[in-house]
Amino acid sequence: MNALNPEAWDAFVRAHPDATFFHLAAWRGVAHDVFGHRAHYLSLEQDGELAAVLPLVEVNSRLFGHALISNAFCVGGGPLARNEAARLAILEKAEALGRQLEVDYIELRDTSDAPGWIRRDDLYATFEGPIPASLKETPRRHTLKKVLKNGLVPTLDTTIDTFYPHYALSMRNHGTPALPRRYFERLQTAFGKDCEILSVQRDGRPIGSVLSYYFRDRVTVYYICGTPEARTLGAHDVMYWSVMRIAAERGYRTFDFGRSKLGSGPYKFKSYWGFTPRPVANQYRLVRARALPNLNPTNPRYALMIQAWQRLPLPVANAISPFLSRSLA
Repeated sequence: MNALNPEAWDAFVRAHPDATFFHLAAWRGVAHDVFGHRAHYLSLEQDGELAAVLPLVEVNSRLFGHALISNAFCVGGGPLARNEAARLAILEKAEALGRQLEVDYIELRDTSDAPGWIRRDDLYATFEGPIPASLKETPRRHTLKKVLKNGLVPTLDTTIDTFYPHYALSMRNHGTPALPRRYFERLQTAFGKDCEILSVQRDGRPIGSVLSYYFRDRVTVYYICGTPEARTLGAHDVMYWSVMRIAAERGYRTFDFGRSKLGSGPYKFKSYWGFTPRPVANQYRLVRARALPNLNPTNPRYALMIQAWQRLPLPVANAISPFLSRSLA
């Protein structure tokens, strides 16, 4: 990994108006320590001061190709720059690195257009907005009033012991390999209190969990999962609402649902909360590849694999997942 001053990097990130949780320097160690991916955190100086940063992770997979991704295992993390000249310069550094490494393509996630790059914004949307001040201010209030009577008790967890079985089950049911347990342990180590897990219990039994990221005035719910019973009892609504209330009490003002595939069930569910969807635009630079990658689950090429994975016994899926999920960056 190339040299990096984490303190200077994070100071620049936290001061930039377009920065997100996914730009923080600690992500570099997560990708490398858990998956062995090489991190190339590019930076640029102007007049002796940091003027641009771009977190890139090199992922080389037999299944999905060789790529530089900003930022891997995240939904954002594109270039941050003080001015347009610095932004263009850091993009040139990324292209030069891509050619040097002979990658298939470079991917910048959820960022503004880059000159000469290919934009794609027809796959995902994100939902974000002000945290409602009270139950009566959310369009979801009638449903919430019902599910809040189901005896679901939210609790904050200090470990992933409750979260991970829910997550692994949900991923198997969706037909996708689960990220390894040590990935989430590493997240907690890297980000501390800014990576928080909330679970809900019924009759003393945990039935669902959500992992959220906190950054500046924003809370982002990133992994939400649970048992089939959780869906029946409305546990997802309770978890979202509980995170909103906790965040608001701590002074956070913005709630970020994260991204969902356009037209999918999660997309419609998030729309019911009254947040307006914003298209997620990714930028691509083809280096050795001749066409854009099509790695999303709606690709017919992966349909049979998804269906087969959903039929696997959970212990088998959990045993195989760590070897495959490192490529699902």
